[in-house]
Amino acid sequence: QVQLVESGGGLVQPGGSLRLSCVASGFIFSNYGMRWYRQAPGKERDLVAGITRSGGITNYADSVKGRFTISRDNAKNTVYLQMTSLKPEDTAVYYCRACIRACLSDYWGQGTQVTVSS
Repeated sequence: QVQLVESGGGLVQPGGSLRLSCVASGFIFSNYGMRWYRQAPGKERDLVAGITRSGGITNYADSVKGRFTISRDNAKNTVYLQMTSLKPEDTAVYYCRACIRACLSDYWGQGTQVTVSS
């Protein structure tokens, strides 16, 4: 059974930090590129960051460059999103996605809520 389980979300003040985790099971994690998306209320789901299978290449949305860092540990079947200098506009549900073959085959997690508010 394929599962992606996100954790680490919560309520944080502006300027604070959070680290999201996404633990994968039921498939060969190291064969998949991994991505983090987010969806704010009333908005579309947007790509935040991506990382290749080996972790050698990462990419970020302009809105999070310099503040967020994606990483992975293939031995632990886990992808992370370190978020710093958080802003209220970062408030959203954050999802991880496993992709192969240009995402023609993919898996999604259930999401974790991040709220940035004073």
